Amino acid sequence: MKQLLTILKYALLLSVSGLLMWYAVQGQDLSRIGQSVREANYSWLIITMVLSALGYFSRAYRWKMQIDPTGHKPSYWDVYNAMMVGYLANLVLPRMGEVIRCSVLQRTSKVPVQVSLGTVVTERVIDVMVLLGLLGATLLLDFQTFWKFVTDKILGGRYDELARNPTPLVVAGLIVIVLLVGLIYTLFQNLERLRQNALFNKVILFAKGLLAGVFSILKLENKGLFLLHTFFTWLVYYLMDYLAFFCFPATYDLGMRAGLAVLTFGAFGMAAPVAGGIGPFHVMVQGILLAYGISKDAGIAYALVVHGSQTLLVVLMGGISFAISMLKSGRTVPSVTTAPLTVASPVDVE
Repeated sequence: MKQLLTILKYALLLSVSGLLMWYAVQGQDLSRIGQSVREANYSWLIITMVLSALGYFSRAYRWKMQIDPTGHKPSYWDVYNAMMVGYLANLVLPRMGEVIRCSVLQRTSKVPVQVSLGTVVTERVIDVMVLLGLLGATLLLDFQTFWKFVTDKILGGRYDELARNPTPLVVAGLIVIVLLVGLIYTLFQNLERLRQNALFNKVILFAKGLLAGVFSILKLENKGLFLLHTFFTWLVYYLMDYLAFFCFPATYDLGMRAGLAVLTFGAFGMAAPVAGGIGPFHVMVQGILLAYGISKDAGIAYALVVHGSQTLLVVLMGGISFAISMLKSGRTVPSVTTAPLTVASPVDVE
């Protein structure tokens, strides 16, 4: 039964990816999209892939910095190889990469899974905090662009109607507030009963683990270097998206703020619990580029090329790391029976 549920879960996620990809290309001329992909200036794409590789090396060093204070001292290359195997696994098994990379590190460097998994939680919390900061910066820097897109493209003529008669919106807001207050009151009224529920206790323990992960950064020996690697990693992600604009005539003239918007919303798409972010990433990037005046076919062509190049890089680097790790451990493919970590990676072009 458990295996059947797992199969159904992944089948559902695969269906979601397929539906979103269909949504992104429906009503468009596929031949034009294909032509745009074929005629892209791939020299810029090679630069983004080199930068991406440097970002992976930096991210691995940052992860090693988190592990070292625990008393375990894996080699840099063991940490790097385990991380890349995890990213490779995420292309097939959504959100399982975090557990698999910790399993690989245990086999190659004897680092306990629970120790490395705690550092992954820390890593994810930090990345989520960075992503939320980028979201705020994106909205502040280009608020007028997004506001115009929402009012013109999403709300259409309904915005003027709502502005003249906001009563339905106010009523809807009051209903949401009442429901939230009712939910909170119900939770407090049944708190003792909830504490006896296994799922509730898991959620509480997970929340405590997140908080512990945030504060564990205080134990780092060189906090400045850790922050530098964090900054460099996200700078690389930004440059990957921005420099890819020069691959296509339609996006060539987009500015740096558009690059920030693609990075931010594309990261939310990659964080979706589907294999490799396929579908959500493409829809999010296409929608953001639409806000900057880029047509849907040009937007999906950009998303396909960027996502495809990064996926290819992960397959190549992750495949090499997988072979090295398996040879060193003398084992077969790591077990994935452990429950997956549910803290989504904000950027899994990893």
